[in-house]
Amino acid sequence: MLQKRAFTNLSSCKETCKPVCTKTYDTKKPEDKQKLDFLKKSMLLNYQHHWIVDNMPVTWCYDVEDGQRFCNPGFPIGCYITEDGRPKDACVINVRLTNDILIALLVKQLSFCVFSSHSYKHTHPDSPDCSGVPMDISNKANGEVKIAYTYSVSFQEEKNIRWASRWDYILESMPHTHIKWFSIMNSLVIVLFLSGMVAMIMLRTLHKDIARYNQMDSTEDAQEEFGWKLVHGDIFRPPRKGMLLSVFLGSGTQILIMTFVTLFFACLGFLSPANRGALMTCAVVLWVLLGTPAGYVAARFYKSFGGEKWKTNVLLTSFLCPGIVFADFFIMNLILWGEGSSAAIPFGTLVAILALWFCISVPLTFIGAYFGFKKNAIEHPVRTNQIPRQIPEQSFYTKPLPGIIMGGILPFGCIFIQLFFILNSIWSHQMYYMFGFLFLVFIILVITCSEATILLCYFHLCAEVRNIHQYSYLVLFIVGLADFFSSLMIL
Repeated sequence: MLQKRAFTNLSSCKETCKPVCTKTYDTKKPEDKQKLDFLKKSMLLNYQHHWIVDNMPVTWCYDVEDGQRFCNPGFPIGCYITEDGRPKDACVINVRLTNDILIALLVKQLSFCVFSSHSYKHTHPDSPDCSGVPMDISNKANGEVKIAYTYSVSFQEEKNIRWASRWDYILESMPHTHIKWFSIMNSLVIVLFLSGMVAMIMLRTLHKDIARYNQMDSTEDAQEEFGWKLVHGDIFRPPRKGMLLSVFLGSGTQILIMTFVTLFFACLGFLSPANRGALMTCAVVLWVLLGTPAGYVAARFYKSFGGEKWKTNVLLTSFLCPGIVFADFFIMNLILWGEGSSAAIPFGTLVAILALWFCISVPLTFIGAYFGFKKNAIEHPVRTNQIPRQIPEQSFYTKPLPGIIMGGILPFGCIFIQLFFILNSIWSHQMYYMFGFLFLVFIILVITCSEATILLCYFHLCAEVRNIHQYSYLVLFIVGLADFFSSLMIL
């Protein structure tokens, strides 16, 4: 829970064992017993405090293996100790309950703030002296349990630390980048493999097929051919769900451009961790301003599919995908409101988001759709047959579901390692700052998805399957679905 706390004379003098408050829990009272049980469960689940001083996360630094020092934003509430005296998991602090904080302010315009956590079982909670054995809370505790919280402040002058580089000590203690380079190399190998496959098909197979078709002298020879040439008159037949496909393509274009521009700005350093919320703010503003490309792309494709319900197309482009996302976001925010969490978005912010959506994004989508429908429909290089060709019986790997899954595995493999680092930084409250890696992986993902889609469409056309519109889009859907379930597994 994010709360403001004013510590007396935090910036003017040195403090030692300064009392903050004393909490008393009476296990005979159901309300106090519930709060005490929650405190013990929080230690069991490794809940952490997160403080912010001068827009800097207060870090807790400790030594790890190989003589290295790791700095973690935040510190644990306490350490869970089993009955035989062993700490749960990898508990690196020798405390039971954290109730004393030593704050070290390294001052050069308040460069950064580090602290160490301690645990003391004060003999006199009303007048603590910060000495004695660690404070522990037994699972079988009865009666009153008093916990005195204290803090100490010390100042250290650092003349070699510049204001612009005050984040370095946090970022340098993060996991090394050689794992990131491993993920990049893994992705590049997959891209090279797919590029080789696409190049072989384009330069060899298709060139040979087209040359052979151009040498045909009779219709009988053409009838003896098989493969993608036989379905050339059915490839551009409008898909069955052309309305939804065009809407999803428009929304996807909007998200693609938003992601590219956001990551590009992040690589240039405009969206550093020092600017809290800058990344999300930039993404939301860009999404709002990119309603015109969404409406234009959706309208162009829908018109090429032969659709005539242009009003329905514009309304779905404006409200379908954003509405699903907002409804999910609103439901989760209601849960946070009900739990009294400070992570809940205020009602005024929700109204502002709705105003941006309805007053800016929706009109821009209508403007883009107007220009999209005003343009001529996309001309296809061949005529579409009036009678659809019957699709022959398919082998296992050319059936819809197996083919789509196989086409989505390779793109997902390119981003899985990077996705793990991103989600781990979100769930573990770590700093994610390697936007250069992320931007490179994003470009690799776009290339891999494009090449995987080309290969999948070619294999299906060779098997005389004409419904390649849905297949090419569902490959990307499988990648997104795999990302979603991976985030649940990491959570």
